[in-house]
Amino acid sequence: MRVLGIETSCDDTGIAIYDSVLGLLSNQLYSQAQLHSHYGGVVPELASRDHTRKIVPLIQAALQESGLNGKDINAVAYTAGPGLIGSLLVGACIGCSLAFSWNVPSIAVHHMEGHLLSPMLEDNPPIFPFIALLVSGGHTQLISAKDFGKYTVLGQSLDDSAGEAFDKTAKLLGLGYPGGPMLSDIAEYGVKNRFVFPRPMTNRPGLDFSFSGLKTCVARTICKNDNSRQTYSDIARAFEDAVVDTLLIKCCRALDQTGFKRLVIAGGVSANRKLRRKITKIIHQRGEKVFYVRPEFCTDNGAMIAYAGMIRLNSKKINSNLRITVYPKWLLSDLPLI
Repeated sequence: MRVLGIETSCDDTGIAIYDSVLGLLSNQLYSQAQLHSHYGGVVPELASRDHTRKIVPLIQAALQESGLNGKDINAVAYTAGPGLIGSLLVGACIGCSLAFSWNVPSIAVHHMEGHLLSPMLEDNPPIFPFIALLVSGGHTQLISAKDFGKYTVLGQSLDDSAGEAFDKTAKLLGLGYPGGPMLSDIAEYGVKNRFVFPRPMTNRPGLDFSFSGLKTCVARTICKNDNSRQTYSDIARAFEDAVVDTLLIKCCRALDQTGFKRLVIAGGVSANRKLRRKITKIIHQRGEKVFYVRPEFCTDNGAMIAYAGMIRLNSKKINSNLRITVYPKWLLSDLPLI
């Protein structure tokens, strides 16, 4: 069985083909980062227009790369939410249209389930049950994953996601967009403990997150100090340390609460080097296992959507019809069980 996956939830156009026996056959990705960098953030209308321009050539490239044509595809999976409604509609319309013309099922995939299952694309995939930290530009969630389709949200950000906090803090420091990787780069040259920022919501029970106050703390620190390159590097390091420690504390708390022994880290921020180093060290010290995905699968991509679509296809519990519907605020708890 082969599934064509389409990802257009925000500003990355991802197309991939996944084979149930051979694995990933093709993975095409186009990033709009350069387009949106002129505005300091994603412009929804421009994002949807760029998806419209790029999606068909990428589908053609994926088919060519894999040596397949439409007759070889058994289902089309597309991101139906959450995300920007205009961007989602581009992928949904193309996905459903292709499925109709090829006479195969169309499968609406939850974007966060795609991230959660992305480590399954690796050679050493995690075994259920596990705790998943999904940390990206739009979401920060801790999820209990007992099996395919059996997910419980244990905690999430009450305001800015970790990725948003990285980008907004980078903007305060005068860095470009997307600012998260740039902030991490200058943080490597920061002096440890010159500045110490709070670890939000770690001194109270629960697994929710809040990063907006941390961003405000950074803004005040910038105003009270000089604007030298070293000072900005020191602030960047203090901010990154605070975010990483907060995520780590909550992950350990979730593992203790559930008794699970495996932790999955996925989403764009999971590519952060310091986050990986520190979580790997602490989780191994605890005698538990941690799983990551390769950097190209951390950000939004079609491979994770194709894989999640394959799981849904194999379960036979798919609702494929001619109705094109997207869910910009689709909750993971509303996802149909497998």
